[in-house]
Amino acid sequence: MNQGVLAALGEDTPLRLVPFHVSRFTFLVLRFSSMRKYLHVLNVGIQNNLTYRFNFLARSLFGLIPLIALIFVWQKIYAGKQTDSTIGTYTLAQMISYYLLATVVDALTAVNEDDWQIAADIKDGNISQFLLKPVDYLTYRLCLFFSGRLTYLAVTAIPLVLFILCLRRYFFWPADAATWALFLMSVILTALLQFFISYMMAMLAFWVLEVSTFIFILFAFEYIASGHMFPLAVLPEGLQRALEFTPFPYQLYFPVAVYMGKKHGAELLEGFLIQICWVLIAYGMARFAWRRGIRHYSAAGG
Repeated sequence: MNQGVLAALGEDTPLRLVPFHVSRFTFLVLRFSSMRKYLHVLNVGIQNNLTYRFNFLARSLFGLIPLIALIFVWQKIYAGKQTDSTIGTYTLAQMISYYLLATVVDALTAVNEDDWQIAADIKDGNISQFLLKPVDYLTYRLCLFFSGRLTYLAVTAIPLVLFILCLRRYFFWPADAATWALFLMSVILTALLQFFISYMMAMLAFWVLEVSTFIFILFAFEYIASGHMFPLAVLPEGLQRALEFTPFPYQLYFPVAVYMGKKHGAELLEGFLIQICWVLIAYGMARFAWRRGIRHYSAAGG
């Protein structure tokens, strides 16, 4: 029961006599106030990110250079093969589509320096202010993460669409609306998984002075095992199956495979269940790391 309501009703008022509609109204007011607070964080995050819109644009344009190189490499690999030849169930057109889609999914879900900023907040003592205010730090950082993704997508949408149009003969759309819905759901889960894992890694700053080594090690595994370098379908079947039970494929490969119709029936359902489980596990570990870290924390500024 909210203390303000009790004060308004009088300290001697028994809890059982507090009208239910009052407590429910108070709950809704508090919930709305909390939502407004984090919407404000989202808005401020978007405005701050727009200050660096040229950096976003330059990063996206130069980020297309490795993509172009990969497309040329795969064209050489498929050269001399029949049009319908496949490598790991992918034709040349599907392979190029895969990399185009991977670029889109990466733009929507990739963590952009959030882990470094969280670690810096801990090392510099900036989180002290969040311990004194009714602000949940994880939710605060999640709002900033989504503000960064929205800004990045808005700034890079035009060059990315133009690039896809240039390669439109390799790009195709999902067969039905259900595939679109499943793809969008998987992308949202991917973004949450990316963020929670990065947040959890940044929590190491409570115990070590420099987290960059751990982040780079994780990134190295993720870059290969999530499908950034190549579709996981080109790997041996046993290795593919083993990776499916790790969080890495669900950070990129899985939503792209859903979009391209590579997952069906029980395999699709199993993939979503595993992805949801990893999101929940990463969230739980992020919360646990924060609670343990706060016990170890001593303010150094902020």
